[in-house]
Amino acid sequence: MEKYLDKTLSSQERAEALTDAMTTEEQASQLRYDAPAVERLGIPAYNWWNEGLHGAARSGTATMFPQAIGLAAMFDTSLAEKAGEITSIETRAKYNAYQRHGDRDIYKGLTLWAPNINIFRDPRWGRGHETYGEDPFLTAEYGKAFVNGLQGKGDILRTAACAKHFAVHSGPEAIRHEFDAKASPKDMEETYLPAFEALVKEAAVEGVMGAYNRVNGEPACASDFLMAKLREWDFDGYFVSDCWAIQDFHMHHKITANAAESAAMALKAGCDVNCGCSYANLLTALGEGLISREDIRNACVHLMRTRIRLGMFDGETEYDNIPYETIACDEHKAVSLECARRSVVMLKNNGILPLSDNEGTIAVIGPNAMSIAALEGNYCGTADGYVTFLDGIKSRFKGRVLYAQGCHLYKDRTTNLAMANDRLAEAMAAVMAADKVILCVGLDASIEGEEGDTGNEFSSGDKNDLRLPESQRILVESIISTGKPVIVVCAAGSSVNTECDPDALIHVWYPGSEGGTALADILFGDVSPSGKLPVTFYETADKLPEFTDYSMKNRTYRYTEENILYPFGFGLTYGDIHCTSVEYKDGRAFVTAENRGNRSEDVIQLYIKDNSGKGVPNASLCGFKRICLDKGEKGCFEIAVSPRAFTAVDESGERKRFGDSFTLYAGTNQPDPKSTALGAKECVCTRIIFG
Repeated sequence: MEKYLDKTLSSQERAEALTDAMTTEEQASQLRYDAPAVERLGIPAYNWWNEGLHGAARSGTATMFPQAIGLAAMFDTSLAEKAGEITSIETRAKYNAYQRHGDRDIYKGLTLWAPNINIFRDPRWGRGHETYGEDPFLTAEYGKAFVNGLQGKGDILRTAACAKHFAVHSGPEAIRHEFDAKASPKDMEETYLPAFEALVKEAAVEGVMGAYNRVNGEPACASDFLMAKLREWDFDGYFVSDCWAIQDFHMHHKITANAAESAAMALKAGCDVNCGCSYANLLTALGEGLISREDIRNACVHLMRTRIRLGMFDGETEYDNIPYETIACDEHKAVSLECARRSVVMLKNNGILPLSDNEGTIAVIGPNAMSIAALEGNYCGTADGYVTFLDGIKSRFKGRVLYAQGCHLYKDRTTNLAMANDRLAEAMAAVMAADKVILCVGLDASIEGEEGDTGNEFSSGDKNDLRLPESQRILVESIISTGKPVIVVCAAGSSVNTECDPDALIHVWYPGSEGGTALADILFGDVSPSGKLPVTFYETADKLPEFTDYSMKNRTYRYTEENILYPFGFGLTYGDIHCTSVEYKDGRAFVTAENRGNRSEDVIQLYIKDNSGKGVPNASLCGFKRICLDKGEKGCFEIAVSPRAFTAVDESGERKRFGDSFTLYAGTNQPDPKSTALGAKECVCTRIIFG
């Protein structure tokens, strides 16, 4: 038996044995993302590139969950872990089936390049909806949960997760290939690195992907500083470049002279596999003395180690019998529906909601009412069915439903030969014939997404401002002016100011294939809304810092006190749950809550304030727990408080506890006056003194 097949050895020992059985040329070939077979050793071809951000992606039918930002709005890591688990189960089922048919193509492997744990620091960034929001603690907790779901707890990895994009990466998209993100030591330690550290040290994430940009002058895929951090954290997985990022070294960053130098720089820094074509130049770099055979061997060992951890050379494994029929099964889609329900955030309700299910006529208007794209987000698979917002409402409402598109998503007309606003009259006719209006507006990934995505119309996927496109602004203003009761439903992956005052405002993100059912469940009172904002909603982009400024000053709820439309952590419910007391002991908070209304779900949120003045200016999230209480029920809930909550970071980047006095807040929102002014409950608090 070949040594690398001996399962009594460690994955490292087996990987070294397998790598040493290859020639240097064969080893170099394995550092491509589309690694060819080494037939003489029985190593099949393998494509490292697969996606699983919110369901198995880009390889056909799969269960489609809410986009990552929607999962974050649940404030429920156990359900996020379940979504990750289902994603990996379906990925394995696909892998098993495709292998039997000899298909080893892109998007069909077991190395999922997810989750995206960048910090959503600026609401204009088009890829922000791929993240878990703006808070480092929430991002870390979600990242760990999703990684645990993807990788499983078996003898081998069910799939291999990958933390991306390392690091300090959140736009602008248009200049990402040449941009140098400058971040202070304080911002690095306090904001940009904690989630990556947590996923490496606490979740044993198998992969890390570099970013396109430079970080303080160094290309992220070959940064001495960032690679040293991975070694400091004892990372022992594989490192992959973002796709075609290495060629940016010489083409855009201008820090190397040619492709061979770029490949050598990345390999020697610690980039094991190249998503792109730059590593086709490795043998040239070897011949020119830019790298050594040992450099190639080390990277190959890392990659073989991951493949061994996935059981690729073990014959039959515990995951080989996952049947193809598990893909998009009813059980999995039920979890997607539950995620969608918990992700919906109700921002305003003057009492119009919930609606009666049989009274009068409802007009459902807007470009996102019947849009599948508004359910999907990006980096998604294909559902075996989609419930649009219109579908969900029509299925649930027993009265008459009138529908009109109203306008194009962003163009001034829906038909090229028509005049501007060609669908407005139809919409107004439907509104005037109805008793109530459900206005479905927002964005989709064609105007909010990644640079290079097909159809991005504005700023390479970034938003120019926080408003709806002009076509929708005209529609909204026209309908609101009628005086009819209006419920605005906004589908978007980021902060949007609809610039109107409806009777109710609901933000549904990109809720996945079951989004229409989830929306109807909430509109008609079958489910109480319970989602919370994982990002701050700002009034205007005009008051934000420059997009290219990576300082955290005046960014996110931890640092800004103005320009806030809806605060981080905010979200109304139909219930009336109050937190009445909080105590702290030995790393745990004990929060008493009571329900003074109907049965309801809500999220208890813990925030900490360092009274020494050394921490961030505002209180910071340090714990949370989703709860459910019946009418009149009381409960005491134990919630872990992050140990880091009692530390701060100085300007040199040193993290430690500076003071001995802290205030711990508990509530269903953050302890700020804006939240309470918008209808949230007052938080309770306790003083914690050390020493």
